[in-house]
Amino acid sequence: MRPDPGPADNGRVSHSTLIIDCDPGVDDGVALLLAFASPALDILGVTTVAGNVAAALTARNARIIRQIAGRDEVPVFAGCQRPMIRVPVEAGHFHGESGLGDMALPDVSDEPGPHAVDFLVATLQDHPPGTVDIVVTGPFTNLAMAMVMEPAIIGRIRRIVVMGGARLEGGNITASAEYNIFADPHAAHVVFASGAPVIVHGLDSTHQVRATENRIAAIEALGNPRAAAAASLLRFSRKIEHEIVRGLDAPLHDPCPIAWLIAPELFETAPCQITVETASPLTLGHTAVEFRDAQDSPHRWVTTANGQGVFDLITERLA
Repeated sequence: MRPDPGPADNGRVSHSTLIIDCDPGVDDGVALLLAFASPALDILGVTTVAGNVAAALTARNARIIRQIAGRDEVPVFAGCQRPMIRVPVEAGHFHGESGLGDMALPDVSDEPGPHAVDFLVATLQDHPPGTVDIVVTGPFTNLAMAMVMEPAIIGRIRRIVVMGGARLEGGNITASAEYNIFADPHAAHVVFASGAPVIVHGLDSTHQVRATENRIAAIEALGNPRAAAAASLLRFSRKIEHEIVRGLDAPLHDPCPIAWLIAPELFETAPCQITVETASPLTLGHTAVEFRDAQDSPHRWVTTANGQGVFDLITERLA
């Protein structure tokens, strides 16, 4: 295990050209707010997928967060409405009927652009090899379908930074599976087996980043619309975690890949091999993470996260 390299150029974060693939979702909403507020991230587009809530709602929710952030120039593309093979499974009980908790939702009049998979293929083909980062904070369906449609795009990807999987922590949707992988394990298999480098923020690390009352209050005290939206989403997530799970503060899953792009020194990673269980009804979506003989693997598993540092980053960006 080692700390990831810190920001380049005397404390300035390194630039990232990226596409964000997500299923908003309360923590996806916070992740988008963080990304939209970070000038070093050149966001080519946001693609959405069915996951936490239905595909029509995730596409709408991404456009709502974009509007709150004042980033209407960033295009949003609605994607796959169901997993590649398995029956759909949603997580609305953790995200509210709308997917954005109990936040008051403004109207959005625009429609999403062409299909997300077409956007991924076309955009990656338009960029030189190894230049575009992909952040995935929902089921991997869109990216897997794009890889199946046009395998040549894999070489165009610089890194895939994902929230998904679990090792030591066990699962959060079944005893052994994390939700994003469980929702489409066959898509996750395609992505992990593609040969593209994947940096994986699983439950082992995201459970180290907890939305305490003091951390939420610090964001809320900023007093601007972005911070108010983030605080609302975090409070809902904290409330649900206390009611449904075990009284702990809510882990902040999906902002972690965005935080890693901005401030990788907040995390430690280790090279690993990752395979996904796709056949067993009992352990469907389980991620088998192996550190032995993994030095030549393109994948890295995030082992440690600085929870206070991640929240300080969010507070700084949203200010």
